[in-house]
Amino acid sequence: MKIIIDDKIPYIRGAFEDVAEVIYLPGSKTTAEIVRDADAIVTRTRTICNEKLLAGSSVKFIATATIGYDHIDTDYCDAAGIKWTNAPGCNSKSVEQYIASTLMVLAETKKLQLKDLCIGIVGVGNVGSKVAKICEIFGMKVLLNDPPRERAEGPEKFVSLETVKNEADIISLHVPLNTKGEDATFHMGDESFFSALKKKPVLINSCRGEVIKTDAVKKALKTKQISAFVCDCWENEPDLDLELLGMTEIATPHIAGYSKDGKAKGTSMSVQAISDFFGLGLNNWQPSGVELPTNPIIEIDGEGMSEQEIFSKAILHTYDIRHDDKLLRLSPEHFEQQRGDYPTRREFPAFTVRTQRVEEKTLEKLKQIGFNTAP
Repeated sequence: MKIIIDDKIPYIRGAFEDVAEVIYLPGSKTTAEIVRDADAIVTRTRTICNEKLLAGSSVKFIATATIGYDHIDTDYCDAAGIKWTNAPGCNSKSVEQYIASTLMVLAETKKLQLKDLCIGIVGVGNVGSKVAKICEIFGMKVLLNDPPRERAEGPEKFVSLETVKNEADIISLHVPLNTKGEDATFHMGDESFFSALKKKPVLINSCRGEVIKTDAVKKALKTKQISAFVCDCWENEPDLDLELLGMTEIATPHIAGYSKDGKAKGTSMSVQAISDFFGLGLNNWQPSGVELPTNPIIEIDGEGMSEQEIFSKAILHTYDIRHDDKLLRLSPEHFEQQRGDYPTRREFPAFTVRTQRVEEKTLEKLKQIGFNTAP
């Protein structure tokens, strides 16, 4: 048995070596010749798994250690009898942390009180649901827009995209990239989208670059249809639009989901899926060696601090998005290198907040966010 594995997938080395021949390669070097006699591929978003790559090969199973799977031609795979799987929800807590850091930085730099603001969550799957929950903990009014879920579950919890456009001070996008059908999201952020916005909101895109039309968002920024743009996912990655980069409030190299915890979960889901398919006996496999944070203890004296300031200190200790923003602006030509070599962070549960003079209700909210707490 032969398995081709993207060499940027963490914690996976050693998982299959006792049961298969394993070849580790950069995603860009995973070619049709390489996979011709492979039984399985473990990949990320950089390897396009389509007929060009797979035709005539012995590949029977593809596992992508990512939530997104638009790099897999699912129609071709289904027709060719190639099974595939993704890792839904693996990095949802990491994106939640990314959005939380974003909101705290925006609140600090723009002097915002989050509890006075309305956020529209467009796409309420694994990621969007967690973002909605933490925004509710912050005291924000949360609008949920998800047409597929609304059709399946009823309209009670959801609002239309028009309502989001009318009422939201911040809009955060968490949709998959769909190029066709009634739930198409390709270029949903086009000129008509921006012209319909009523409150000049902050727009955050941490899902897929092609959800936003680059020329349209640049025009929206120039004409102040939106007050700011936070961008993690770009059209035409890794060749991002430098003019747009200069116009963004916060810019990062597609790393919103890049926590150690999320990567470890995505890896374990992929290993277990391949094991289950081929009967390899690794269905309970878990990665080892997930590094602890350098400074896992967060000391907070709440004297004279607002609840938002306490949240901000704890959250930015775990991840301050401004560091990634600075690095991307210094060398955007190294987008792919920054993404591939990203020094992944740990999520909230890896940290303990040690407090004094912090109200019990705030401590409870810190726990709801995911922190451990101690006096």
